[in-house]
Amino acid sequence: MNYNLGFIPSLVSVIVPVHNAEAYLKDTVDSILKQTYKNIEIILVDDASKDSSRQMIREYQELDERIKSVLLDDNVGVANARNRGIEKATGQYIAFLDSDDIWLSTKLDEQINFMKKDNYGFTCTGYEFMDENGNKLGKTVGVEEVVTYKDLLKQNTIGCLSVIIDRQKIPNIYMPKIHHEDYATWLSILKQGHNAYGLNKVLALYRKRSTSLSGNKIKSAMWTWNILKNVEEIPLPKAIFYFSNYAIKNINKHFLKRK
Repeated sequence: MNYNLGFIPSLVSVIVPVHNAEAYLKDTVDSILKQTYKNIEIILVDDASKDSSRQMIREYQELDERIKSVLLDDNVGVANARNRGIEKATGQYIAFLDSDDIWLSTKLDEQINFMKKDNYGFTCTGYEFMDENGNKLGKTVGVEEVVTYKDLLKQNTIGCLSVIIDRQKIPNIYMPKIHHEDYATWLSILKQGHNAYGLNKVLALYRKRSTSLSGNKIKSAMWTWNILKNVEEIPLPKAIFYFSNYAIKNINKHFLKRK
């Protein structure tokens, strides 16, 4: 097991990529500051925003010394923005939250306790969808108790906003600059022999926006196929098998939604 003593024990580094997020950034950052778990640093990575996001970040830094910033001159995309945040992070734990999503106040407390109790290195939780105005949509996403590499090849059941990773056990976290970068990252970690462990409780809110790229089902399917075939280099018969599992589950979701 690879233990890196350079990380500050029990500190949670929260990585927040920001790009033109003035409409939602306050709700997101406030939800982190309201955590009952106080041993945190918040790394806001501004990806060349053109709105007032950067000014909001500066104002937050003046209010709370736990807030750090990475201000990028060029737009590098969400994957590289997260990577820049990870590079700056000093905590034992890495957590992710996008600049339009929200955590419930006990999220970190419950999840860190869950990890420490059973010595888990990679965990995720359930979450619930909300609309652009923050109204809950009544749709929740649960998590399995254990997710293996092969499980994840069939379907990405891990929400990025719910993930916490212990860098003493998984020191190398890097997001490739491709679509579904979080899915590719989780696969890369689990392929090394790790498992993801689920705390099946809603502890976060995911904002479903009309402009969200992930909402395009055809594009999403193409991105998933690219990861299976070209990133993970799964042999064609197995790639078809895993992709079929993905397709069937998404078709079932579509018809259940219409009923």
